[in-house]
Amino acid sequence: MRKVIAGVIVLFLVSCSSKKAVSKPLYEVLTVNDDGGANIKFYEILTEPKEIMMLLSDETLKKKIKSSDTTNSSFVILNAGPTKETYNRIKIEKVIETPTQIEVYIKDTQKNIPTDQSNEESLFPYTILKINSKKPIVIK
Repeated sequence: MRKVIAGVIVLFLVSCSSKKAVSKPLYEVLTVNDDGGANIKFYEILTEPKEIMMLLSDETLKKKIKSSDTTNSSFVILNAGPTKETYNRIKIEKVIETPTQIEVYIKDTQKNIPTDQSNEESLFPYTILKINSKKPIVIK
């Protein structure tokens, strides 16, 4: 009889445990690299699962992107273009969710140089941002 009562008490305590809902942040910076981006300055928004799948070919991003992210998240690629500066100067100032869209505010103080493939000193910094929403994204 004691075992039955002890079992009921244990079941009661286990069933009453609190479960906290984990909320995801609105955005995550997946990577900031000082070199390896494109040779032109551009910002690209990836929303389609086929587009997002190309990010999975990168070894570092493969560990940070889940398969559910292709349908639940959007990604922003911020290419700074060619520069001789040794670090990426594109900064995400803030990301705001409005009822209709996601607004990404960036500050770009990167000093661009003319594209010259023969110049070995040129660096091509880039940043990849994950937005945990499928709302339209506006870069400001």
